[in-house]
Amino acid sequence: MNRRFAAALVGGAALMLGVASAHAGPCSSKIAQFEAAVRRSANSPGAGPMAPQSIRAQLDRQPTPASVQRAEASAQAAFDAALARAKWLDARGNRAGCTRALAAAKRIYDLQ
Repeated sequence: MNRRFAAALVGGAALMLGVASAHAGPCSSKIAQFEAAVRRSANSPGAGPMAPQSIRAQLDRQPTPASVQRAEASAQAAFDAALARAKWLDARGNRAGCTRALAAAKRIYDLQ
């Protein structure tokens, strides 16, 4: 009985993987490559979501720990949203929209 259950479980998993790959969107491979690059850069000290420098930062004011934390959280949220949008558009088969959203995510994330 256990062998049958294991065989059915393996067969079901293989079927699910086949279905998932059969419905891959037009830029799924580009998204996967970018996500792999993001994972590889995780140990780089300067890698991560970045935002443009604000006007306030250019006025000879030192950032506070709280303002740095807010900026980092904002950059992370923008990156997460851009990548989620790319995946959403990819799942709907929208190649142009997915490509634009992925490009936006790449602009935000500094791989170093």
